[in-house]
Amino acid sequence: MFTTVDEAVNLALGVRSGVRDIDSVDAVVCPPFISLYPVADALATSNVGVGAQDVYFEEQGAFTGEVAPGMLQGLVSYCIIGHSERRAMFGETDEWVNKKAKALLAKGITPIICVGESLEQNQAGETDSFVRGQVIAALKGISAAQVAGLVIAYEPIWAIGTGLTATAADANRIIGITIRGQVAELYGEQVAQAVRIQYGGSTKPDNIAGFMDQAEIDGALVGGASLTPESFVKMVEETARVRGR
Repeated sequence: MFTTVDEAVNLALGVRSGVRDIDSVDAVVCPPFISLYPVADALATSNVGVGAQDVYFEEQGAFTGEVAPGMLQGLVSYCIIGHSERRAMFGETDEWVNKKAKALLAKGITPIICVGESLEQNQAGETDSFVRGQVIAALKGISAAQVAGLVIAYEPIWAIGTGLTATAADANRIIGITIRGQVAELYGEQVAQAVRIQYGGSTKPDNIAGFMDQAEIDGALVGGASLTPESFVKMVEETARVRGR
């Protein structure tokens, strides 16, 4: 919940300018709902994609204040769902995340499904079982072909906005063994290798290279470091450099 409409457009234009020559990395910005139309317009002819920060799973009705998947159609290519803040502050359940994923897919929008454990769960050794459960619930009833085109973001709750960060090796292990491993159990190895799995949790220009150097990490769901174009562009540049493309 940052930026006015003008600030969001200016941020998007800064990103557009900074990454215009980088075609090997998919860069996507996800502004607040009120800024989606002007940001999408500003980025229409660029190589920067646009996503929403959330969605409701019903198509229409008496749901004052909510935004339906059909309202996003044509404006965005991606939509974040199941973010830890939505789960913790607004009581979103695994069932809701699954309904949102299905509703987005029906409109041709790629869900970015967030999963991740709390500090207490991490310290209790429950990360694997908890995150696997979130993955299973989020993907329930979704076809293999659809899952192959999804994005999953591993965001340990304890590493969001706290300054704490999972080590690159730990993030790689959880993404590879826990998340991709669970997808493989459900849909097979080919689908597991196709799905993009990101890391999110206090990523920034000075640590992004370490994460992007890991074989199982396909990208980053960037938080505070995306609030200035210079910071976000630097992370895209580092990603392109590390991946050697």
